[in-house]
Amino acid sequence: MKKYRKLMIAIIVALIFIGTFVFLYQKSQPKPVAYMEFTPKMTDIVKTTIITGKIEPRNEVNIKPQVSGIISELFKEAGDYVNAGDIIAKVKVIPDMNQLSSAESRVRLALINLKQAEIDFDREESLYKQNLVSAEEFDKVKQSLKQAREEKMAADDALAVVRDGVSKSNAKASSTLVRSTISGVILDIPVKVGNSVILSNTFNDGTTIASVANMNDLIFRGNIDETEVGQLVTGMPMKITIGALQDLSFDASLEYVSPKAVESNGANQFEIKAAVRVLKGSKIRSGYSATAEIELAHVNHALSVPESAIEFRGDSTFVYLIHEKDQEKTYERKQVVTGLSDGVNIEIKGGATVKDKVRGPKIVAENGEE
Repeated sequence: MKKYRKLMIAIIVALIFIGTFVFLYQKSQPKPVAYMEFTPKMTDIVKTTIITGKIEPRNEVNIKPQVSGIISELFKEAGDYVNAGDIIAKVKVIPDMNQLSSAESRVRLALINLKQAEIDFDREESLYKQNLVSAEEFDKVKQSLKQAREEKMAADDALAVVRDGVSKSNAKASSTLVRSTISGVILDIPVKVGNSVILSNTFNDGTTIASVANMNDLIFRGNIDETEVGQLVTGMPMKITIGALQDLSFDASLEYVSPKAVESNGANQFEIKAAVRVLKGSKIRSGYSATAEIELAHVNHALSVPESAIEFRGDSTFVYLIHEKDQEKTYERKQVVTGLSDGVNIEIKGGATVKDKVRGPKIVAENGEE
């Protein structure tokens, strides 16, 4: 029994060894290479480019105060619609002490001159009634009195403007009331009640009280690479897509291409602007990120193959035509003339027909083996 048992074990070991050898031998044998196959077909090819950018109003106006002071009241908030002339805020004037002192001095001097003019007038009027002075001299004194009264009123107004920012004679045009200069939507009010503000001057841009824009006149602003900018023409149609609004799309028209490049991440890019045709009722906010699709070129009913089937060698392009005989396939390398490409398919202008079969890339198995 022991002798038979040892024999059986020897046979099993031999079978395992032979099986392993056969398996490794089969694995070491080269497998036939399989390629994808394509038939040239007639199709439309459209070359497009995608530009990232943002939506913004064409004209955004910063409203600034006409006087320096402190914000005492805010009558509007961001998101409100305003008409030109509507009051947005009120400024409480903090007078400059030098200007205030000068204005008060002018009032006192005007009052002194007015009192003297009134005395002169009363005296001259009495003499005129007694026919002791001529009408010409009386008219001169009367004119002096009128001038003194006007000077007193002007001095009072100047003092009121310096002290309060508004005069009695021009209360409706008060410089303490900050008004919108255009009709539109208030995008931002960066100040609060109690904030100090200054007016615009030669040395300072002034404090922005509010930003107002017409949200019915929007533009798309983005940058395009220098390799594609040469194909752009003013007036080209564009398709604008805003991802934040569930991929809402709008038509647009290219209206500006910058004549000067700006370097960005080592590449030269040119700024573009496009007028956006907004659908009525669309609630678009300033600053939305968007993408613009521009059609750079197209060709209709062109013979094409997948670009992966093309072999590029310098300025020449080649395909491998498939010939099949007795279930064996051979490949003929042939030069072709190519045209427009959309990144997936490429136009074949010559060298292949719809009757040909073209070899594509190698077929890769799921485990990564070819």
